[in-house]
Amino acid sequence: MKVSGFTFIKNAIQFDYPIVEAILSVLPLCDEMIVAVGDSSDQTRKLIASIPSDKIRIIDTVWNTDLREGGAVLADETNKAFHAISNDTDWCFYIQGDEVLHEQYYDTIRKGMLQWKDNIEVDGLLFKYKHFYGSFDYVATSSRWYRNEIRIVRHNPKIYSYRDAQGFRKNDDEKLKVKALDAYIYHYGWVRPPKTMMDKKRNFGNYWGGGLITEEFTKQNSGEFDYSQIDALEKFTGTHPSVMKERIEKMNWHFDYDLSYNNLTVKDHFKNIMEKWTGIRPFDYRNYILI
Repeated sequence: MKVSGFTFIKNAIQFDYPIVEAILSVLPLCDEMIVAVGDSSDQTRKLIASIPSDKIRIIDTVWNTDLREGGAVLADETNKAFHAISNDTDWCFYIQGDEVLHEQYYDTIRKGMLQWKDNIEVDGLLFKYKHFYGSFDYVATSSRWYRNEIRIVRHNPKIYSYRDAQGFRKNDDEKLKVKALDAYIYHYGWVRPPKTMMDKKRNFGNYWGGGLITEEFTKQNSGEFDYSQIDALEKFTGTHPSVMKERIEKMNWHFDYDLSYNNLTVKDHFKNIMEKWTGIRPFDYRNYILI
């Protein structure tokens, strides 16, 4: 069984992406790792090239400024990396620049890939998510955070990255058929120094607004990001991936949250009750078909 990792990145240093940790976290499961490095204004390419592994293959890309509406350029960059994967690959492991895999799931993932490798009905493998927010100590719990997503796909040229690179589809907008893994992806996209978080938010306005960033938008998104404006969090009591140790130790801002407070909607409360009673969370968006 051959496994290829793939990802994309741009301006990782400027916006403090844990891309090195992301790559290192999936590398033990991969025979090669394709990294599409965009036309950055910092030393991102040098950073990726400094990772000590002969599995990594960099492809240099230029982000298409015509695809900024709705984050489509992110899917375009994902597809560039996906198309560069070796032809003899069985499974393709996708990781985004702010996602990290915990090593405790390696055996589970290997077993899943081996179990479903020869079943062509299975297009991909589904992961659960932990969305960290404000610091490395809190996890978001409201329904606006996606709970599952596809991160391993079969090496099939009919598969492509969907919309803003949230997930994958095949053929003509057909959802992938997937098997669920008992494994989590740790998402750290909302854990950055408050100033860097605001810089990232302002920059991402370029990729959802078609590049039409107004003076008012810039004014409203200046200074430091206010992490206190969140509906509900819970304390994280587990361990982080080992590759995150140094980054966590260097955390230089403070964030604390009153766990007795939440601003959940009636719909969220209903979902929580139903999940507690039945084990199923109703009405959640699913970008896949679970088989």
